[in-house]
Amino acid sequence: MADDIIFADRMLSLGLARVSEQAAIAAAKLIGSGDEKAADQAAVDAMRTQLDMLDIQGVVVIGEGERDEAPMLYIGEEVGTGHGPAVDIALDPLEGTTLTAKDMPNALAVIAMGPRGSMLNAPDVYMDKLAIGAGYPEGLITLEMSPTERIQTLARAKGCEPHDIMVCVLERPRHGELVREIRSTGARIRLITDGDVAGVIHCAETHLTGIDMYMGSGGAPEGVLAAAAMKCMGGQMQGRLLFRNDEERQRAKGHGIEDLDRIYTRDEMVREHVIFSATGVTDGSVVKGARRDGEWLETETILMRSKSGSVRRLYYRQKNQ
Repeated sequence: MADDIIFADRMLSLGLARVSEQAAIAAAKLIGSGDEKAADQAAVDAMRTQLDMLDIQGVVVIGEGERDEAPMLYIGEEVGTGHGPAVDIALDPLEGTTLTAKDMPNALAVIAMGPRGSMLNAPDVYMDKLAIGAGYPEGLITLEMSPTERIQTLARAKGCEPHDIMVCVLERPRHGELVREIRSTGARIRLITDGDVAGVIHCAETHLTGIDMYMGSGGAPEGVLAAAAMKCMGGQMQGRLLFRNDEERQRAKGHGIEDLDRIYTRDEMVREHVIFSATGVTDGSVVKGARRDGEWLETETILMRSKSGSVRRLYYRQKNQ
């Protein structure tokens, strides 16, 4: 039985890195092209091809959308050779299509894998997100707190003043009031135009990025991917689904979600140990982007396993085709 086959995360991790690498390489050929759809499609095609080489019985739980909206890597699609462990897969072949098309920082090819049933099957709606890095008491800050309370609480825990706290926020009109309240505390803000998976990851590497906290709403599927990364890196994260209409509420119920007001912790979004791989498409603060060096093409990947807490940075070089 597939469910009896052990999820050998150590053995599968390098294969997963290969998946994100090839998606990034495919998308990188369209950096600065202005064509978001072509860049995304190139990444999707490459990721799908590589996934089918892995000895897994995989099901996409976070993907490119519902089956009638996405011809490939849609939610519920089966991937892999059909042999090996039964696994959940969360992916975003190109997180930052606009970033890629405009040659802006922090576009990534992202994928996470865990045992079957390990990840929240989040519908394609908004999620209110909150994240901080490792080293703090569990539940130090929560979505039930106001933004002001979160900043003041984190500053006390760090032994600093609110003006020493840097918060990452997705630059959107809906965040106008949030931005005003954060700044009223004296805290500073780094606004990002896209790519909130990278935005959340920034919190787990404060010593490199200078970012202490992530706040604001973005896609729920990206929230699950970010939770997988934080599970590997030891950071804290909470998420709450946001609905704009009854159609979105019904979609959530169709995904098996009954409590529409529930606040999910990191370990409720990602319930078991996972592998996470992200490869840079454009240069960013998490990893370097894909780059051509004469006849060679180079990538950098961050590969993580929550079971061991290992974080690897892999550099891959192949002949530019």
